[in-house]
Amino acid sequence: MAVPQNGQNTQETILVTGGAGYIGSHTVIQLLNLGKRLVIVDNLCNSSEEALHRTLALSHNRRCPGSLIFHKVDLLDGEALKQIFDLYTFSACLHFAGLKAVGESSEIPLGYYQTNITGTLNLVQLLQRYHCRNLIFSSSATVYGLPSPSLSSPSRSALSTSTTSSEYQSIKEDSPMGATNPYGRTKQYIEEILRDTAKSEPNQWNIILLRYFNPVGAHGSGQLGEDPSGIPNNLMPYVAQVAIGRRPRVQVFGNDYETKDGTGVRDYIHIEDLARGHIAALRKIEAVLCRQASSNNDNNDNNNNNKSLGCVAYNLGTGVGYSVMEMIYSMSEVVGRPLPYQVVKRRPGDVGMVIADSSLAAQDLGWKAEKTLKDMCRDLWKWQTLNPEGYSSGSKSKDSTERPLTPLLGSHLSSSYVLLPTAAMTSMEGVSLATCRLPKRITSSSSLSSVATPATKKIVLFDGHGWLSTPSCLPPLITGFSLVNPPSPPAHYC
Repeated sequence: MAVPQNGQNTQETILVTGGAGYIGSHTVIQLLNLGKRLVIVDNLCNSSEEALHRTLALSHNRRCPGSLIFHKVDLLDGEALKQIFDLYTFSACLHFAGLKAVGESSEIPLGYYQTNITGTLNLVQLLQRYHCRNLIFSSSATVYGLPSPSLSSPSRSALSTSTTSSEYQSIKEDSPMGATNPYGRTKQYIEEILRDTAKSEPNQWNIILLRYFNPVGAHGSGQLGEDPSGIPNNLMPYVAQVAIGRRPRVQVFGNDYETKDGTGVRDYIHIEDLARGHIAALRKIEAVLCRQASSNNDNNDNNNNNKSLGCVAYNLGTGVGYSVMEMIYSMSEVVGRPLPYQVVKRRPGDVGMVIADSSLAAQDLGWKAEKTLKDMCRDLWKWQTLNPEGYSSGSKSKDSTERPLTPLLGSHLSSSYVLLPTAAMTSMEGVSLATCRLPKRITSSSSLSSVATPATKKIVLFDGHGWLSTPSCLPPLITGFSLVNPPSPPAHYC
């Protein structure tokens, strides 16, 4: 999918920014189930390393080590991000990383503009430089302006239990843009940047913008869910924490909107449906690339077959809106008792109702939301009861944490040791070697001799799971060397 760089392993690898976060981690599971090789980049400011351990334990691919490598890197650190691109050849990028709270964005707008926009600029510049022009961007329905009521919309008292797109003018991808808060504006500006980038290099970029509003729920196992740092900024994590006893009551921000009960209405989508949407987008890009490759091999001059996507947007939603009070009542039913709440004033930047029209995603991506509101609440409550303190609850999954996934890319690379991917356990071909910060490749024990200490023949190896410590762990093609422990293990592992 991407043009290989000299000296790099040419096996296709997908870069996932923010992959330890709520949406990212649920998407990572589905990517692993497809057998994808992933590199996760996350600064862990609002996520947990434990989420990645659990994705491996939950994925069908967990017995295939080396499919997930993690680097703790902030997208604002351009030099550290460049080191990641020097180590891998990326075929595509799923970009989740960024700050995402509407209310907080109005309190610290500069922080949101710097983190979301500058971080994305650093990323896209490197994607362009390293010839990876396949990008899926995690956008938001907050990029749209204020929705308009349908001409046939009934009065608030006449509305049914839920609001559908037929009762209120649902939002399509060509609806007017006009975010009402700094968070939404960062997403809107990033979309404009990506559109301009695609236009500047015609027929080269495949960029898909996925717009959604309120992902809720958790993985069906209860082992993965939303674990915000501090006080939750989104409704349902807050409701769940009230239900488990971590918060006294739910705050309802405003009850004077022109909606069925006066509280805000949103198009909530189950997190697993949303993750499937990202897989559908990736398959769309892969289909375009396959069509282009086939056309080139057949010397077909058909312009349609050679055409890239450019930059296109898709809404991901259910087409059904539920009010804040309906969400609280639904969660109360799953929990088995009424949950306390308190109405407070509106938050700056909030709008009354947002419901998505996702018909284009159904048409082009073959995607449609499948899970119900009851599924969302049930899975959320399962996650919360099994993990009352989030990922800090209990011990880590045995299957995935006996050995670290990978050391972090950082100052410890200045030590003279070798990073040896698991693929080398059966074959030395294409093995990446990192020593003294310089990425190299080795194909035999002789080339390894050139970087190991000739006098002692001692090396330190890492196989993608953990440090190798016994001679029996050595790949068969490596001979004449003895293993030693690393001089100082990295401070952080995933």
